[in-house]
Amino acid sequence: MKPVNPSTLSRPRGYSHGILGEGRVLFVAGQVGCNANGELVSDDFTSQFDQALGNVLAVVTDAGGMPQSIGRFTIYVVNKQEYLEAQREIGERYRARMGRHYPAMTLVEVRSLLEAGAKVEIEATAVIADRNPHSFQTPTS
Repeated sequence: MKPVNPSTLSRPRGYSHGILGEGRVLFVAGQVGCNANGELVSDDFTSQFDQALGNVLAVVTDAGGMPQSIGRFTIYVVNKQEYLEAQREIGERYRARMGRHYPAMTLVEVRSLLEAGAKVEIEATAVIADRNPHSFQTPTS
């Protein structure tokens, strides 16, 4: 995966404008903050975010990828203000799971989510690298 951040765009903070990858594409369905029993882990926004991100990563790793395989996140929240107020804690949880890998991201505020009580839902697109780590070549300018 290679970040693509043209100098003609503003410098991204906590995301990349684009991600270039080569391999098998994995589309991860929207994940909410439910545990393996299908129960929301908490009514706390940060806890739900952390669990939803963990659920996305479970799908990615089960497909043979790792956090750095994720090229795009779409994050749906029912309250943008709640997200903004929790940004510091969310950032800490994010870095604990993702390190300093910042894929392309979009945040969308929605009226509600399908799961009653869910405050955040995260979907992702990942590129699972070929078995040969030398098969990816970056484009030349």
